Amino acid sequence: MPTMSMNKVIHGAVRRDLDRFRAALGAFRDGDADRAGQLWRAWDNFDDQLTDHHEGEHEVAWPHLERAGIGRDLLGQMDSEHGVMAAAMEETREAMTALRGDPTAARAATAREAMEGLRTATLDHLEHEERGLEHFYLQNHDHPEVVAMSREFRQRNMSKAGQFLSWVTDGATPEERASIAIPGPVFAVMTGLFGRKYRKEIAPVWQQAT
Repeated sequence: MPTMSMNKVIHGAVRRDLDRFRAALGAFRDGDADRAGQLWRAWDNFDDQLTDHHEGEHEVAWPHLERAGIGRDLLGQMDSEHGVMAAAMEETREAMTALRGDPTAARAATAREAMEGLRTATLDHLEHEERGLEHFYLQNHDHPEVVAMSREFRQRNMSKAGQFLSWVTDGATPEERASIAIPGPVFAVMTGLFGRKYRKEIAPVWQQAT
């Protein structure tokens, strides 16, 4: 049995990217258009991954979890936190877009401030969600509603699976990697063949010294 839910594995990837952005924006050199373009590509991926995750929770996870016995009050709180995060995402999206078009230290400082606000809103939500749901996920991984939820997520995200797996395992801990219930050969094909864009265009952004 895994020691961590897939939900928490995804949260680990979100936390890593938020820390990476904070460091990279803090070290941004005035006028570095190449670096601004790199950070935009990484942001575009992060924006897509986090948006998919939270929209998927609302549309897929919450209905299954409610049928499995999770209280509507808790799920409503989670949705309210998603709303706070969405507002912070929009502010950060605008700041990162501005940095791409005008790669100055001032724009980077504005983007970093927006990223800090997003980081605070996101970490508060992730911690609340883990307190409320992680134990349930681990104790009920074979519950029919949890199984159905996992199947629906796989079907929903099939076209992006390679990109997602490459992102979620970039810098993952051994515990996180071991909690991804995908056979090794399948994982290798998915990331090797369909995760090439992430490996070529985004992973190198974080390999560059900040």
